[in-house]
Amino acid sequence: MQDAIKEIISLHLGKVLINEKISNYTTYRVGGKARCICFPKGEDELIQLLKLLKERKIKFFVLGNGSNVLFSDNIYDGIIIKLDNFNKIEIEENIISVDAGYPLIKLSNDAMRNSLCGLEFASGIPGTIGGAVFMNAGAYGEDMSKIVEEVRVINSDCEIITLNNSEMKFSYRTSMLQDHLDYVCISCKLKLVKGNKEEIENVMSERRKIRRETQPLTLPSAGSVFRNPPGMYAGKIIEDMNLKGFSVGRAQVSEKHANFIVNMGNAKASDIKKIIDTIKTKAMNKYGIRLRVEQRLINWVGVSEKEDEEENKD
Repeated sequence: MQDAIKEIISLHLGKVLINEKISNYTTYRVGGKARCICFPKGEDELIQLLKLLKERKIKFFVLGNGSNVLFSDNIYDGIIIKLDNFNKIEIEENIISVDAGYPLIKLSNDAMRNSLCGLEFASGIPGTIGGAVFMNAGAYGEDMSKIVEEVRVINSDCEIITLNNSEMKFSYRTSMLQDHLDYVCISCKLKLVKGNKEEIENVMSERRKIRRETQPLTLPSAGSVFRNPPGMYAGKIIEDMNLKGFSVGRAQVSEKHANFIVNMGNAKASDIKKIIDTIKTKAMNKYGIRLRVEQRLINWVGVSEKEDEEENKD
């Protein structure tokens, strides 16, 4: 690992941080240290980095805004890749071409300013475009699958390929990228619809107001913890089990929205994971419902990468 890090630095592939706290890069504000976090300068440097890691059989994780992940408290013995430098955007008529590291909220505002409909649902989702495509992020009955035309990825052979909407196999909070964890989304093309700027702005403003009123936005969290079972709401199930306010250590089921777990200050990742496990067990025992975790669980002791994948896919 040390030799690989030295080579990454010598090749000038981008900024490199060593033994960095992952908690500085996740919205839960939890997680252990990473051996190395790398910020590739561009596509060529990213491809070079991925080739190096695959040749040396070093694991990696592409981290966006850290808003839908739960890293363990342990050291991540691999390379975390941040695509902050992938931040270009082009808007032509109703088509937006945007890099994977571009913030989703910022993009929704860009669309509004250009009188484009279709991204209103994203005005309160604190992720990046790459993460949104990976998760098929959505809200208010809308999601990325409705607006994505094509996605550019680096595949397992470290080649750039373009996938169309159908090839992405979008479904509720998932895409084909979750079945190909060695693929890396680098950009996408979105097709929106021309609309009235004032009307779009009003919709976004009203939805932001609803979020402020119903979600614990003043405390660190990572958004919705569980996916909604068909025809049901995970938050309602958790609330009906009287688990609002349930806490482990400094982590707590939000008293404002039961499908959020919040960091009350200096919580450990293990505290959050215990709450997740408790909720899942109680939901199964009381209702026979298997709640599916929406957030990605990364680097947990005793859980293989494959099992991590299965838990995240559930």
